[in-house]
Amino acid sequence: MPALRPADARFSSGPTRKRPGWTLQALEGALLGRSHRSKPGKAKLKEAIDRTRALLGVPADFKIAIVPASDTGAVEMVLWSMLGPRAVDVFAWESFGEEWVTDAVEQLKLEDCRIHVGRPYGALPDLSLARKSADLVFTQNGTTSGAKIPNFDWIPADREGITINDATSGAFAQPIEWSRCDVVTFSWQKVLGGEAAHGMLILSPRAVARLESYTPERPLPKIFRMTKKGKLDQELFEGATINTPSLLATEDYLDALKWADSIGGLAALQARANTNTAVLTEWVTRTPWVDFLAPDAATRSNTGVCLQVVDTRVTSLPQAGQAEFAKNLAAILEKEGVALDAASYRSAPPGLRIWCGATIEPGDLRALTPWLDWAFANCVAQLKNAA
Repeated sequence: MPALRPADARFSSGPTRKRPGWTLQALEGALLGRSHRSKPGKAKLKEAIDRTRALLGVPADFKIAIVPASDTGAVEMVLWSMLGPRAVDVFAWESFGEEWVTDAVEQLKLEDCRIHVGRPYGALPDLSLARKSADLVFTQNGTTSGAKIPNFDWIPADREGITINDATSGAFAQPIEWSRCDVVTFSWQKVLGGEAAHGMLILSPRAVARLESYTPERPLPKIFRMTKKGKLDQELFEGATINTPSLLATEDYLDALKWADSIGGLAALQARANTNTAVLTEWVTRTPWVDFLAPDAATRSNTGVCLQVVDTRVTSLPQAGQAEFAKNLAAILEKEGVALDAASYRSAPPGLRIWCGATIEPGDLRALTPWLDWAFANCVAQLKNAA
């Protein structure tokens, strides 16, 4: 059994570990018991929007809003409000991207809609199939597959449609090329370690033009409506949220944004995620029983790192046996208190998922890797005993 344990064992991929040094005292400035529509309440929400713009380098003519239902709510607001007037290409390589496929095909029933799915899990579809004339829907970083887009070059610079980028586990850890994105969404509980339930929606002028020029025939619930009398609801992008946000969670997000600024901003956040991923990469390279679910380093996530067991003693088992092995592996890590919530996503191939976003400390990952080997050895011993 290894002697050194991670100082913090929280490697969940969402909600993720809080920023280093976080305590409840970080929330002391929260505007509790006040309306989010009061002048101070709107000021807090506007500060969150302004700090987000500054940290991510969002262009001045892009609109930013805080919306309900986390990243999922932000994406679906856009899909249901904007898709329909032209062809659509949906690219998916993990479970959440496949949900957008379901929306496009089964719910919205879009007529000219092409689906591009990456197989096996961890591989990307052929991004060169993106049509210049079509709206594009994709997930920048596959939280459940550990695969990301290598860059934004595959998006036509002279595109005719709009691009919808679900960037929830990529924002703040990976570059975003704003000139190739018309819609970007993310949630607070990923790279910055904020609290869950709130989504962020960023719209380019082209996306605003779509909202103001296209009215879908389908009914739109209140929480999806971004226009009034055919024009963008400007107040929504100044802190006047559609539904009631948590000002306690908002204070926590502000704390995370201020921390990011204090350590060097966006470049520092990306560097921390890259450093963390490098720790796991070095271990995987020298460890024969494990490999990345995403085989191509150019498209491998630097946040939700997904691992699979490749040892033949495990891969020779029936699928149910492999799943049980991975479940036992994660359970041992949790029982020892060295890696909490490290199991792969429920619809992904069995294995482990280790969060490497900016709030994780590299020393904790270095301390974790011997425990991964120890837990694997214990699981193999159990296989032998069962035989």
